[in-house]
Amino acid sequence: MSYKCLIYDEKDGVATLTMNRPERLNALGDTLRDDLHHAIVRASDDPAIRAIVLTGAGRGFCSGGDVKVMNENKERGVGRPLIDQVAPSRDRTVLAMRDAPKPLIAAVNGPAAGAGMNIALACDIRIASTTARFGETFVKRGLHVDWGGTYFLPRIVGMAKACELIFTGEIIDAEEALTLGIVSKVVAPEELMPSVHELAQKIAAGPPIAIRLAKRALYRSQDCDLRSALEFETYAQNICSETEDAREGITAFVEKRPPRFQGR
Repeated sequence: MSYKCLIYDEKDGVATLTMNRPERLNALGDTLRDDLHHAIVRASDDPAIRAIVLTGAGRGFCSGGDVKVMNENKERGVGRPLIDQVAPSRDRTVLAMRDAPKPLIAAVNGPAAGAGMNIALACDIRIASTTARFGETFVKRGLHVDWGGTYFLPRIVGMAKACELIFTGEIIDAEEALTLGIVSKVVAPEELMPSVHELAQKIAAGPPIAIRLAKRALYRSQDCDLRSALEFETYAQNICSETEDAREGITAFVEKRPPRFQGR
């Protein structure tokens, strides 16, 4: 299946989703919201896919909402109905990213502003090019943060820094994003996709059942107490210990060879 505003590619167990409106810095207009949601669900449901990479075409990752379209709709008096119409699509996309059983890696190749920054934050891991820029730029347009920014950002940088970034709309570079823990690595532009795919393939080579449960446990633990986290770990470990992958992992260790995980 092909998309109007997104490129879907799969290789070696990794699905690469490229937001493809480069002439608008991949702003979330036209069919991009629906394309992105469909592609995430498609990769999540495909047993051959074990990791998902999200990036942008051209010189930007995603500039957020399509401000030109917003302005046109405001002039026509249809701004509020449009927002109400977009919200369900937005919410289902963010929830699909968080609920995806496969790890999501954002390859931030350029500006990630407004909703674009929060799409990156919704991914599990972020690697940035030196040309990446991040900004919760909503206040500069007189708008409120959306796409989960008020949820994701404080959990990554702490409440005080999240307040500063959201209240000011300040744009930060990749190195500051690294210092704040927004990204885990910064590389030269030409090294971005090779570095991201190297990590994605390393994840794809792992046991998918254990990784899926670990992702669920990690996010669940953010909103529960230690006792509940320990109980879920026991539940997940009991499931994993009965899998063929666990037997393969133990056997491979004893035989001193790399394991070959099948997701069973």
